[in-house]
Amino acid sequence: MNQRSVTAVEMQAIAQRRFGGLDTLELMTLPVPEVGAGEVLIRVQAAGVGEWDAFEREGGYARMLGIAARFPYVLGSEGAGEVVAVGDGVQRFAIGEQVYAAAFLNPKGGFYAQYAAVPESLVSRIPHGLSLETAAVMAGVGITAMRGLEDTLRLEPGEALLIAGASGGVGHMAVQLAKRAGARVFAVASRSDGVALARDLGADVAVDGRAGTFVPELREFAPRGFDAALLVAYAESIAQGLHELRAGGRVAYPSGVQPPALPTNARCERYDGNADAEILARFERAVTSGSIRVHIAQTFALAEARAAQSALQQHHLGKIALRVA
Repeated sequence: MNQRSVTAVEMQAIAQRRFGGLDTLELMTLPVPEVGAGEVLIRVQAAGVGEWDAFEREGGYARMLGIAARFPYVLGSEGAGEVVAVGDGVQRFAIGEQVYAAAFLNPKGGFYAQYAAVPESLVSRIPHGLSLETAAVMAGVGITAMRGLEDTLRLEPGEALLIAGASGGVGHMAVQLAKRAGARVFAVASRSDGVALARDLGADVAVDGRAGTFVPELREFAPRGFDAALLVAYAESIAQGLHELRAGGRVAYPSGVQPPALPTNARCERYDGNADAEILARFERAVTSGSIRVHIAQTFALAEARAAQSALQQHHLGKIALRVA
């Protein structure tokens, strides 16, 4: 039976009337999404600004996946808040619970809004001791990192792994998940503060990818060649580093990252960081183990979404958040 504690019929949201640049992001008054069978309505208090949000804003995913977008279009694939309604058949959640969710390309709208209706399977309770803002920004990047490391690269304990973009949102989660899996991590980060963050999160070696070649350090780290690479960002120096991949090694990169050159003697695979119940459960186990930390660089108000997405293109560490409530 459908249960509700919310009486609002309208909400504030950042939405688009068409795909395009930052100027297409507008603060609008929109209807609160209807909660259907098997869905949870969340009063959003914080949302993550994903590295992929600009690509989505420009219509990249709609073109790539052949999706007929419905406007006004609300961005935001991750967020956290309070359950205010549950649809028929929902068993796992009750009104008033604090939850986080990852719902990429959600047909009922994203988390750049005061309310979001998402499938129950994509919702998790916020673990004890974790702040709501942290929970809001971690799922999208965590799942993207996990898809790359576990499902695409099939990383094994003891393997030598290169992570390009190790100080960004996906990258800083990947460093921690790879160490948790028992890998040896060579982190290519951005600037000295990014190098310091990667080292603090457990990277065995961390270098600044913008400072020039790091091939000597990589050869010392893996004299016979490294086993695998996760490319979540790209710099010119990465192409040189990939020559040190051993024959038969593996390379993975998420959709939206376009490496200009890939080694021909390795298995190279693009993947999507899609969320489902199984990987959310896997990620939740990693978070509740206490071995995962989330670094939030900046937090913006909902109305400052343009500035938040602009900050994505500037140097920053970890994640950027939107304060919705």
